[in-house]
Amino acid sequence: MDIWNNLIGGFVTAGTPINLLWAFVGCAIGTAIGVLPGLGPAVTVAMLLPITTQVEPTASMIFFAGIYYGAMYGGSTTSILLNTPGETGTMVTALEGFKMAKNGRAGAALATAAIGSFVAGTVATVLVTLFAPVLAQFAVKLGPPEYFCLMLLAFITVSAVLGKSTLRGMTALFAGLAIGLVGLDQITGQVRYTAGVPEFLDGIEVVLVAVGLFAVGEALYNALYEGRSVQTMNKVTRVHMTGQEWRRSWPAWLRGTAIGFPFGTIPAGGSEIPTFLSYATERKLSKHKEEFGTIGAIEGVAGPEAANNAAVTATLVPLLTLGIPTSVTAAILLSALQNFGIQAGPPLFETSSTLVWALIASLYIGNVMLLVLNLPMVGLWVKLLKIPRSQLYAGILIFATVGVYGMRQSSFDLFLMYGIGLVGILMRRYDFPTAPVIVGMILGPMAEAQMRNALSIGEGKWTVFIERPMSAVLLVVVVAVLVLPRLAKYWSGRRDMRDMRDMV
Repeated sequence: MDIWNNLIGGFVTAGTPINLLWAFVGCAIGTAIGVLPGLGPAVTVAMLLPITTQVEPTASMIFFAGIYYGAMYGGSTTSILLNTPGETGTMVTALEGFKMAKNGRAGAALATAAIGSFVAGTVATVLVTLFAPVLAQFAVKLGPPEYFCLMLLAFITVSAVLGKSTLRGMTALFAGLAIGLVGLDQITGQVRYTAGVPEFLDGIEVVLVAVGLFAVGEALYNALYEGRSVQTMNKVTRVHMTGQEWRRSWPAWLRGTAIGFPFGTIPAGGSEIPTFLSYATERKLSKHKEEFGTIGAIEGVAGPEAANNAAVTATLVPLLTLGIPTSVTAAILLSALQNFGIQAGPPLFETSSTLVWALIASLYIGNVMLLVLNLPMVGLWVKLLKIPRSQLYAGILIFATVGVYGMRQSSFDLFLMYGIGLVGILMRRYDFPTAPVIVGMILGPMAEAQMRNALSIGEGKWTVFIERPMSAVLLVVVVAVLVLPRLAKYWSGRRDMRDMRDMV
């Protein structure tokens, strides 16, 4: 009963005119960002993080959450009409959605994507409402050894899953951990790795690094390497579905939601995996297999879009209850909370319950707003694609510059931001994932503190991590994440070699 009372209180807070306005603006910006290829919620939230210095916490988080799941809605538009995913999570949507559009069924593809996103987002929000408080109560019982092992698991999974190379992912992670150590030691007060630069005494701002890597790096990379690409667009038809398309879509929406939600709660590299799994499931179960890859099957759009949005909503569960981000944008949202001096984790539901429940209530409100924004107004969003790339990226650089300078009015911060932006270009060029850098920066100092506390509990003995059942299980999972994929690859290679010898 407490959950429903808290949720009603959340609706009261989220339903104030100013918070409704922030939710609407966030959803509109998120949809626009999702429509524009090459951009995404991580870039946008990073670019707008400096507004946290001027806007109160609840409104800021509602705004950023609106951008986050709004981008998931908008990303399907370019996937269907241009065969260019606006977001990585909508890559699978392009497989069938673009073929449907080429065959004059763009309206049905856009409709099932928007309604599927609404269904999945609403169901996932209900699950967040029910399970997040329960998980938070359980997480309160975890001690420093368990928390350190949880963060170690987050480090390993994010670094191993994102990008094409585990080595590159781990390199990016260690770069983030190193940046997180700069400044004053939070326990002893010792100055560390500042190289005599006074601006580094307080550490390097996560906001600054996030804006540099994502917003500046992305804008400069696209201007240098992808800014001259030209695409043709399919015609937008009336956004509606026939009775048969409704009957084929709703089971796919539910299956996609069931696949996407669990993946959003674990550090598994974002929404790419559940969308591919959903697509494979729909292809296997469909009674219209001949439509896949030819004229376009509506289940191949409905399922992945639902899985995508369910996974995005589910990232709030570990973020709010454990303080662990399971996606790039979630990591930046965590830094936004830290900017307000709010520590995400088990105590959050007690110390900042108004913010948490207003945020959850805003998800329900935002889903309705996004359905209204996406179904009748899709033609308006498509017009955003006519913005010249040069002007778009110049605008991003201006926003990033003004935002970072406005934090401390420091020219040093601007030089550092553009220096980090150049590093971001190199990382993108050579396939180094940027997400582990942010995860390492945010969770690194927290993991260090938990490790020290754990060693204090164990009187300096490292065995404290294997003596406690929960931390021992988490360490086994860490080892499994590192070892099992390599074993599977090794055995697969041996099997292929054996098959080749048999053929000879």
